[in-house]
Amino acid sequence: MTFKHIQTEIKDGVAFLTLNRAPLNVLNIEMMEEINHYLKGLSQERSLKLLVIQAVGKAFSAGVDVGEHLGDQVQRMIEVFHGMFRRMDGLKVPSIAVVNGAALGGGCELALYCDMVIATERSKFGQPEIQVGVFPPIAALIFPRIIGRKKAMELILSGETISAQEALAMGLINKVVPEGSLEGEVNGFIERFKKLSGIVLKLAREATLAGLNDDTEKGLKAIEKIYLDRLMKSHDAIEGLNAFLEKRKPAWKDE
Repeated sequence: MTFKHIQTEIKDGVAFLTLNRAPLNVLNIEMMEEINHYLKGLSQERSLKLLVIQAVGKAFSAGVDVGEHLGDQVQRMIEVFHGMFRRMDGLKVPSIAVVNGAALGGGCELALYCDMVIATERSKFGQPEIQVGVFPPIAALIFPRIIGRKKAMELILSGETISAQEALAMGLINKVVPEGSLEGEVNGFIERFKKLSGIVLKLAREATLAGLNDDTEKGLKAIEKIYLDRLMKSHDAIEGLNAFLEKRKPAWKDE
């Protein structure tokens, strides 16, 4: 199937999903629906060993379309956005994100939700949602599990953007490489997994996550309820999003 906003390929047991919505790979509902459709189809690939998510263009992804956070669209936006992560979990295969450039907001969440991340030296990561009156639900779910409560709180509550080297030091990503050698580094990294048993990779991943003794689905449902039933009914969430779209400073009311 041909997609409008993504490129896809399956080769030697590795599925490649390439974000391709110029210039910054902003994730709109249409694009996320395509991603969900592709991930759903991959569930039929019995020989699949690995999922690689990458991007073309200036950035990995600058995040989810802010305009689609408002009005009647927010429910659908959350549904398709979180659908990507639920379908990634459903595949059960290890996943690798390849980041070259900015991974911000929902783009950061998509990259860092992957089991492993390779980034170039020019890459940067951040969850700036708090600055426009919302919060990043997937980051709220996974950051405390990856880097602990203290640094997770700092990144989510400040909206700070960090470099690839800072992300590496925190344990958010696995490897930082020069942009010029990215392709070779990625190919070498992937090759380590291609020669292994697909079923053993899946079971090893499942066991590692089970060892955390976490119920991520229960956690995600709780976060969704806060996001949709409380955050998106507050004055400041709507004000912050509108201010961003109108290119002005928000007038917070703390309500």
